Amino acid sequence: MQRLEHRACFGGWQDVWRHESATLGCTMNVGVYLPPQAALGPCPVLYWLSGLTCTEQNAITKAGAQRYAAEHGLILVMPDTSPRGEGVADAEGYDIGLGAGFYVNATQAPWATHYRMHDYVVFELPAWIEAHFPTNGQRSISGHSMGGHGALVAALRHPGRYRSVSAFAPIVAPSVVPWGQKIFRAYLGEDTTIWREWDACALIEHATERLHILVDQGEADDFLAEQLRPELLEQACLSANHALTLRRHAGYDHSYYFIASFVGEHIEWHARALAAG
Repeated sequence: MQRLEHRACFGGWQDVWRHESATLGCTMNVGVYLPPQAALGPCPVLYWLSGLTCTEQNAITKAGAQRYAAEHGLILVMPDTSPRGEGVADAEGYDIGLGAGFYVNATQAPWATHYRMHDYVVFELPAWIEAHFPTNGQRSISGHSMGGHGALVAALRHPGRYRSVSAFAPIVAPSVVPWGQKIFRAYLGEDTTIWREWDACALIEHATERLHILVDQGEADDFLAEQLRPELLEQACLSANHALTLRRHAGYDHSYYFIASFVGEHIEWHARALAAG
């Protein structure tokens, strides 16, 4: 465990830590924002999962979330998006390999050795955070694009683990869109029935917990029609009577300008749920 960055921010501290991950078999960088309230006692945690090509730095430097986390007394945890280092498998293209862990547990060679981002985010990372930082054991989760997919799947697969879930421009049906199909075929193999275990729209059909889902989607997003397909999430939630707030925003694209515009509302959403817990 090594602290790489330590910066004063909105009365708290924005740190970056490096730790050894047994789940991934490599070292991982994790951004941790401690609000000023953490100096006085335990705080709840909001996990943020970033999208394709990102590291922990994207959310730290572009989302502007620290201001709102300080206001509501939330610890923000922002991990990297894939295993990295010598011997970690990679491939050509931004949408597979390094920077594209996709928050699943790979079963196919050569990916299975390191690419177990789901177990890392859901189990190992929270255990590490709760062992080393002043948390009260309450968790929520959010993310963007690939990370939005990861957040939805984590909450749907593990009822009771999170108090709330939200996403910005998530990949809601990876089984039927090009990004997801490419990754699932490589990481999980050709059996499409297994893909459904990592697909938010499929998981909602049999969800045993009814966390209200908040999703924001920009209507000027270049990936909207082909890769994101929010209407499929809308249909799945309607069919399963699963609460969903899907907000569409004219003019907004897929960038962190979009996230920064609405992240305060997401943090308030999670803060209410965490306080109720």
